[in-house]
Amino acid sequence: MHISQHPTHTLDLRVRELRQLFNSLDPTPFLNKDLDRACEAFIENWALSLPHDCHLHLTIHVEEPAAAKEAGELVADAIHNYYGYKIGLVRGELGQLMRVGRLSLCIGLLFVAACLLLAEAITSLIPGPTAKIARESLTIIGWVAMWRPVQIFLYDWWPLKGRIKVYDNLRFARVSVVPA
Repeated sequence: MHISQHPTHTLDLRVRELRQLFNSLDPTPFLNKDLDRACEAFIENWALSLPHDCHLHLTIHVEEPAAAKEAGELVADAIHNYYGYKIGLVRGELGQLMRVGRLSLCIGLLFVAACLLLAEAITSLIPGPTAKIARESLTIIGWVAMWRPVQIFLYDWWPLKGRIKVYDNLRFARVSVVPA
C-alpha cells in the first residue's frame, strides 16, 4: 500500500446561490464564465499560501439544496476551465517577459560594448584625470544598462512560474458542491 506524501487541503466556501461564484457581467456560457473577482482572490490567496505539491479540495456550501445536487459537476468543470484559462494567460505573460528580456539583453550588450569602446577611446585620446572620470562614468553607465535584463532573467520570471503551478493545482482541484 502506498501512502501519499502530498497532503490534501480543503477550502470551504459558503454561498446563497451558485451564481455568486461567477462574474455576473460575463455573458459567456456557464462553463466558460469568469469567477467573481472576490471569490477568485479568496481562492487564489488560500492556494498561494500552500505548498505547490499538495492536493486541493474546494467544498462549496450552497443554501439552495436543489442547486447543489444539479450543478456539482458543472461548477467543478467551470472552475477547472477557468484556471486552465488563467494558466494560458500567465504563460503568455511569461513569454512576453522573456521576449522583453531577450531584447533588453541584446540592447544592453550593445550599449555596454559601445560604452566600453568609447571609454577606451577617450582614455587613449585625452590624458589625465578627466579621461579617468569619463572612462569610469561610461563603464558604470554601460553596466547599469544591463540592470533590466539581469532583473528579468534572475528575478522576474519565477513568480510567474509559481503562479502557473498554483493555477495548475487549482485546475485539478477536487470540487464538491454540497447543501449548506
